[in-house]
Amino acid sequence: MDIKKIEAGVLEVGYLEYGSPDGWPCILLHGFPYDVHAYTKSASILQTHGARAIVPYMRGYGATSFLSDDVMRSGEQAAFGSDLLSFMDALNIKSAVLGGYDWGGRAACVVSALWPERVTALVSGNSYNIQNISKSSEPAKPKAEAAYWYQYYFHNERGRKGLKRNRRDLAKLLWSMWSPDWKFTLEEFEQTASSFDNLDFVDVVIHSYRHRYGLVAGDPKFADIERRLASQPNIVVPAICIDGDSDGVSESTKSHSEKFCGPYEHRQFARAGHNLPQEKPSDWAKAILDAKRLGNS
Repeated sequence: MDIKKIEAGVLEVGYLEYGSPDGWPCILLHGFPYDVHAYTKSASILQTHGARAIVPYMRGYGATSFLSDDVMRSGEQAAFGSDLLSFMDALNIKSAVLGGYDWGGRAACVVSALWPERVTALVSGNSYNIQNISKSSEPAKPKAEAAYWYQYYFHNERGRKGLKRNRRDLAKLLWSMWSPDWKFTLEEFEQTASSFDNLDFVDVVIHSYRHRYGLVAGDPKFADIERRLASQPNIVVPAICIDGDSDGVSESTKSHSEKFCGPYEHRQFARAGHNLPQEKPSDWAKAILDAKRLGNS
């Protein structure tokens, strides 16, 4: 499938598109350290149900690039949300079903919370992904802290050097740790790993994992969005939230239900880890279709 490109905000966004341009719009967003191939099978399924399934590379990945050297290589949550909104504007999409997990789920949650009129329905891996940065210094349970080792690694220059030098090995390790029941092939991994060769990958990743802990400043351009997110806004659009029962980095997020004020459902995928759409593409596609029905009811 050919990669399409479009200028959107501060980026030239590379993306894949499945289905007819006249289909109902669905935007699917990947996380770290994954890419658009996480949605190959689920987007193909959605295409057969009349969807125009659009899968962009996040900033810092694959075919997406910055339009100017002067733009801060921010990885903050407000940047992800702004990128998604600009992408929708560039494609003249007034409203879409949004689906995402990890970084992509964060982008989808940000737009759902702050611009609900642009969202038909939401499917979110690990539920409410908007970060509460003001409380980021509060310790989690030891098991959770151990799972976040890579985040703390990225807080210092040793971690930056390690990511730059060993990005493939580090990503492959995280895939294995986060999805212990997923027997991905070397071919599947390498297909995605080329996205990590993006010139901005290291800068965006490092900034993301430092900003969320309040260790570095964000891009002033996104200060107002971050201010709005600091209030931890509720999500009012119809939402289906999903966890994998063998997710190696995130425990159950069923307790996030209080943040969803519209039609809401929580699901758990059996023998699934963190990379939900690639591990369980049929189940993910069904969640998208069910969420669309919620949004149109």
